[in-house]
Amino acid sequence: MGDARAFLEIHRQEAGYRPLHDRIHDFGEVEQTLNAKDRRQQASRCMDCGVPFCHWACPLGNKPPEWNDALCHGDWELAYQMLSATNPFPEFTGRVCPALCEKACVLNLFAHEPTTNREDECAITEGAFREGYIQVHRPVRNGKTVAVIGAGPSGLAAAHDLNLKGFQVTVFEKNEAAGGLLRYGIPNFKLNKAVIDRRIRVLEEEGIAFRYGEAVTCDAAFAARYDAVVVATGTPVARDLKVPGRELKGVHFALELLSQQNRVLAGTEFPASERITAKNKYVLVIGGGDTGSDCIGTAHRQGCRQVTQIEIMPKPPMGPGDPQHPWPDFPRTFKTTSSHEEGCIRRWNINTLEFLGKDGQLTGVRVQEIDWEPDPAGGRPRMVPKGEPEIIQAELVLLAMGFFKPEHPAYPGNVFVCGDALNGASLVVRAMASGRQTAAAVAEYCFK
Repeated sequence: MGDARAFLEIHRQEAGYRPLHDRIHDFGEVEQTLNAKDRRQQASRCMDCGVPFCHWACPLGNKPPEWNDALCHGDWELAYQMLSATNPFPEFTGRVCPALCEKACVLNLFAHEPTTNREDECAITEGAFREGYIQVHRPVRNGKTVAVIGAGPSGLAAAHDLNLKGFQVTVFEKNEAAGGLLRYGIPNFKLNKAVIDRRIRVLEEEGIAFRYGEAVTCDAAFAARYDAVVVATGTPVARDLKVPGRELKGVHFALELLSQQNRVLAGTEFPASERITAKNKYVLVIGGGDTGSDCIGTAHRQGCRQVTQIEIMPKPPMGPGDPQHPWPDFPRTFKTTSSHEEGCIRRWNINTLEFLGKDGQLTGVRVQEIDWEPDPAGGRPRMVPKGEPEIIQAELVLLAMGFFKPEHPAYPGNVFVCGDALNGASLVVRAMASGRQTAAAVAEYCFK
């Protein structure tokens, strides 16, 4: 425990975001960082609880009390060693994780001021790269080969662990670079893609082979070429909104916008007829989650006139607590992201009825305010109209309503599925945990 009284005397201090009117003009990361002194002071607030709920809540089993203590005492190298023992890519989760550990922190449960674990782990990892603490490990090969299909967070985590166990790992990725949704779904203003490239270089130096632009079908013939195959293909099918007018030009899935914008920033050029842009447009985002928030921030940086976000579910409670979902459930409270701060009309209990257009081009969306009523039969709540339908002006609609859980064929016995491909769309930290669990299962299978 860094300081026995720090949690009583020092308040939580977040690094915060770059100034709003500065950041909306570029795609640089919006989150700032604290100086080393303040970061160590924040780490000192960790109480080193006898029962660390943070460790229990983290899908990876991270141990914040240990590395916060090392950070508090200025031992950044030890802090990284402890952090990387459970988390293969803390530079990713340190930027995009919703910090389940912080929701379970005792300081959050009684004071709503949890330890800044997410920011701490990001600072620790950046310090480790900066100071050269991250060493390349070239393990002795065990004679077994593994193919990993998909280079998203779960596939990368599986490949990382299997490589360190001595397997010769080849990662097949259908896209032109590794990262999955880290690269093609999360905007650069949340995760600079140089951060991914930096880690991929380490993995390559450690002996993992990456083959890009190869869409692999995991059939019996492919599986027979390897001792084991890991399928980490994510959740490729987004939920659609089949209402009249869906075919109008200007209605897109969220990832169509996000992935294209990330590719543009990486240097890819698109014909004007294929370019999806919010410039000088009224934008409507359908879906109230993180992907919808990413669309809002992207629309601002592309120069939209106005952006509105609608959600079919009720507005969450303002918090800081959530009486309907007390701990250990995850609190479902009202969330304002950096993108929301940049300007957005937000509405809840709104159902989409129809896309409207002229000459094939989207001009607006007819929506209906609703209420939710209990089902007398005891089933799911029923949606009932409230008031009259209205029209929201929109020249660009982005559908951010989640993804379908994939279905898989019967695979040969040496094939393992992990991450979102197994569990459906979830968090990056859960995908990484699934990849690590699958790597352990592969090792057990190959040497049983």
